[in-house]
Amino acid sequence: PEFPRSVLESLRSPLEDGKVQISRAAQTNVYPCRFILVAAANPCPCGNLGSPKLHCSCSVAQINRYKAKISGPILDRIDLHLTVAAVEVEKLQATSLKTETSHEVRLRVQKARDIQSARFAHSKCTANGEMSTRSVKKYCKLDPESVAFLNTAANKLTISARSYFKTIKVARTIADLAQCEEIAQPHLTEALQYRPK
Repeated sequence: PEFPRSVLESLRSPLEDGKVQISRAAQTNVYPCRFILVAAANPCPCGNLGSPKLHCSCSVAQINRYKAKISGPILDRIDLHLTVAAVEVEKLQATSLKTETSHEVRLRVQKARDIQSARFAHSKCTANGEMSTRSVKKYCKLDPESVAFLNTAANKLTISARSYFKTIKVARTIADLAQCEEIAQPHLTEALQYRPK
């Protein structure tokens, strides 16, 4: 939200279509631009909204104006949304936390990428995130219970058609990371948790 809204809105087409189109008086040029967007935002202008220890000095109007800089269509085009809480000082030096090493994570991700490479061997796609709506319907079959669950969630959360299919693509990736052939309800549940709150 620190960027002007017009700058953020200019990301719509590149995020959706994977290309940038620049039009001038007599000419239009199109440039390919497949990229991964990683964005971060504070919850409010001062950054303390929701903190259990720090006081937020922003008015409701300031918070709403700040959040309104990022439109719904831009939020809709971002696949994963996470809220990251501040780390407590005591945990900064903790050594007893059981975590995966970078090497272990890399192996798990590589296995998922191998699954996707095999899936899309005869397709223009190279990864789940590149699937069109037609590809989602072809490669991401859901059983009737999963369809009912997703439809109920979509109605309750009032998610758009774009978010509906993005949720399925994220669930497909979660299933790939777990080396599951079929997308199951737990994969959809996790994928829904990554939609904007």
